Amino acid sequence: MIERVHEHILSELEQNTKADQLFIVMAILLNLLVLASNSAIAAGEPTATRTTVVVIFILLAVVINTVAVFGLLKGKQNKSKLIMGLLQMYEDQGVAKYYEPSVLKNYEKRYDLFIFAVVFMGAVSIIVPLLLW
Repeated sequence: MIERVHEHILSELEQNTKADQLFIVMAILLNLLVLASNSAIAAGEPTATRTTVVVIFILLAVVINTVAVFGLLKGKQNKSKLIMGLLQMYEDQGVAKYYEPSVLKNYEKRYDLFIFAVVFMGAVSIIVPLLLW
């Protein structure tokens, strides 16, 4: 039974990683799209339609980046809980010495870096076109 629990936790960790990758890639691609689109629109003559499109893209960037950040924060929490469960299981089985607990802190720092990158890129995708406007 312990092997099945172990496999289940590892499967959950794998799914968590895939979801995190999706959030990061989605945010990066959207931010690049918003940056390019709004920069191109800002280079043209200002009209009500162009302004509306820029505002819509900015709102889209804010929403998608917010979703990505909250998704990454939940992923960070889930990964921490799952690894803590693994560590407890390893301790109960007498093999905890083979898993370095500091790995959990490294994961947390990496999540913080991913979140920073998404937020920074989102800010750039909004600010640069506004400066060009």
